[in-house]
Amino acid sequence: MTEATLHKLKILADSAKYDASCSSSGVGRGNAGGKKTGQKAGLGSTAAMGVCHSFTDDGRCVSLLKVLHTNYCKYDCAYCINRVSNDIPRAALSVQELVDITIEFYRRNYIEGLFLSSGVVGSADTTMERMVRAVRELRQKHRFNGYIHMKSIPGASQELVHQAGLYADRLSVNIEIPSERNLKMLAPEKDHKSVYLPMQYIQQGMLQSKDERKRLRSAPRFAPAGQSTQMIVGASNEPDHAILRLSSMLYSGPQLKRVYYSAFVPVNGHDARLPVLQGAPLVRENRLYQADWLMRFYGFGAEEIASQEHPNLDLEIDPKLGWALRNPAWFPLDVNRADYFEILRVPGIGTISAQRIVRARRAARLGPEHLQKLGVVMRRAKHFLAFPGNGAALVNEAGPEAVRAMLTTKSGKKPVAYQLSLFS
Repeated sequence: MTEATLHKLKILADSAKYDASCSSSGVGRGNAGGKKTGQKAGLGSTAAMGVCHSFTDDGRCVSLLKVLHTNYCKYDCAYCINRVSNDIPRAALSVQELVDITIEFYRRNYIEGLFLSSGVVGSADTTMERMVRAVRELRQKHRFNGYIHMKSIPGASQELVHQAGLYADRLSVNIEIPSERNLKMLAPEKDHKSVYLPMQYIQQGMLQSKDERKRLRSAPRFAPAGQSTQMIVGASNEPDHAILRLSSMLYSGPQLKRVYYSAFVPVNGHDARLPVLQGAPLVRENRLYQADWLMRFYGFGAEEIASQEHPNLDLEIDPKLGWALRNPAWFPLDVNRADYFEILRVPGIGTISAQRIVRARRAARLGPEHLQKLGVVMRRAKHFLAFPGNGAALVNEAGPEAVRAMLTTKSGKKPVAYQLSLFS
């Protein structure tokens, strides 16, 4: 790799770090050993620059080269570090440079795949065509079989989106700002139509591919890992209720795997259109991810988690506990009779422990000692469960405020924000 290419890579990897679809490793660790050190070489190595981590459905962590094709951009989005009015170092990788870097990093065992995005230069189709050429060359010329996640450029043609889906494992188009009104205020050149249209192209391509593969198993697969999108949280005034309602609508479409929530980071100089923040609203971002988890795996509807009456998530407690405290009449629940999705609504019970409960109660009636062995967090769950000898204050009797105080205060000290794990 030449010095010029390395310099470009440093600029473009740094420009890509604000995309929330995966997180930067931030670690540089060489494969020490060999004749010079007299030590046996280690296994593998890590390059901090541009390497990020993503997780597969089965829980494996994979390392991806996270880079922009270019950070030149014709748009002047108020929230983006790469906006055209910013005076920052600019660079662009040629198709060949991008391919060579990916192959070289893969051979050095730095990465297992590529995460490719870009600023928009010229037209959306011009930028998209260059990105498609890069992933096509990786697949066809170099027989690269690693994971590829490619950003589809808003406004790109259906033909180019279709080509991208034949070579990339996952495609994504970022919504960025949840409402059209605020998007037009913060990014006047953009609109939601240019975002939703490529999303529809991707959905159509996946459905068509699925239908073709039913008839012919050797038919090419289209974006087999599905598609995702991202929304920026805190750059505009949408309440959590509106964000979750939009996410719920997107999940109802075919093959949308993830909605990512990115806490707004004030990376540019003062702009009257943006809120003045001391730091990114990371707690709010975390609560939205937890709420998203409830919608995807716990059977909750968006309106149950946040509504017109309760438009924003409680930052002190997780959304599941928040729902339980707002619905005390729903409890106490008998886990020996309730169905699986009813059990999932009890704070302190996750998907794995709920499955264990359903299996175990076939053999015997479950008591508190059984539930604890099955993985239930009894400190929380006991306020919402009915079983003989339960001396805990039940939420429907003691009241939501009393139970909340018990669960958020430890030994009379300052409140503790108990959280629902993102991974059950």
